[in-house]
Amino acid sequence: MIKPKLFITRQTFEDVIEKLKKYYEVEVWDRYQPPPYEVLLEKAREVDALYTLLTDKIDCNLLQQAKNLRIVAQMAVGYDNIDVACATRLGIYVTNTPGVLTEATAELTWALIMAVARRIVEADHFVRWGEWERLRTAWHPLMMLGVELKGKVLGVIGAGRIGSRVAEIGAKGFGMKVIYYDINRVEWLEKEIGAEYRDLDQLLQEADIVTIHVPLTPETYHMINEERLKKMKRTAILINTARGAVVDTEALVKALKEGWIAGAGLDVFEQEPLPANHPLTAFKNVVLVPHIGSATYETRHAMAELTAENLIAFYEGKVPPTLVNKEVTNIRPPGFRKS
Repeated sequence: MIKPKLFITRQTFEDVIEKLKKYYEVEVWDRYQPPPYEVLLEKAREVDALYTLLTDKIDCNLLQQAKNLRIVAQMAVGYDNIDVACATRLGIYVTNTPGVLTEATAELTWALIMAVARRIVEADHFVRWGEWERLRTAWHPLMMLGVELKGKVLGVIGAGRIGSRVAEIGAKGFGMKVIYYDINRVEWLEKEIGAEYRDLDQLLQEADIVTIHVPLTPETYHMINEERLKKMKRTAILINTARGAVVDTEALVKALKEGWIAGAGLDVFEQEPLPANHPLTAFKNVVLVPHIGSATYETRHAMAELTAENLIAFYEGKVPPTLVNKEVTNIRPPGFRKS
């Protein structure tokens, strides 16, 4: 039997690639940068399956031209880069990698919270760039004052896997009061850690730390805008490890410049990579990291493994374990057999 063709849009773990080669004729894009859209379109026309990342634009134009394409297996939880509705209409399966990056992203969220609250990056620069030495003072009662987290209010926007884990760490690890907003009540979280439900505006008004864990959808685009930033405490910290466009960047810059909030920790941005001269880079009270929420060896390997599991299951005529568009099974059965 001729193996179906698979294009992997970035280098990944060799053991995962070797596993996939048992089922697919595999081609890997070997540059560090993502393939240009024109290249991705050309490859999509040639293959039966795609292994994608969130930086790959899988729009309806591409999907309609990919006549043999049967599955897009995304190595990410989010899939806002894929036109899922179009894929479904065309009978193309779309998968993602939920669950496996919960711990890594929750841990990074807390790294950002701690870094902003205790001014870790600013303090590192204070030492590294010689300011501490120039002041000729080893210790001062008012030097590098931050805020303690115990007893503060943690506001979690989006209580899915990651948001709930962040809430759990806040309550059990730091003794914080947890309030949360989600489209649905999460009763187990309320019972387990005493989390209290709030509507979004109430949460923004009450929380000392606001942390975002929602997918990017038309409803969540610029969810945190100028009006809502003004509702936050002037002492509050905003954390975003979800998607950059959930926050209106221009509004956030204005909020930081005018002191509506105390600081921010950001892993995601509306523009990625973030330009080195972007206004956000000028603030000492903002910690910026380059979309590394899932960047641990354990998690990234698990993401690659789950992507491969989805592709192998589809090859075997089985419904992939983390299928996004479940209704596609009504249009076309899984597998590469003609239908």
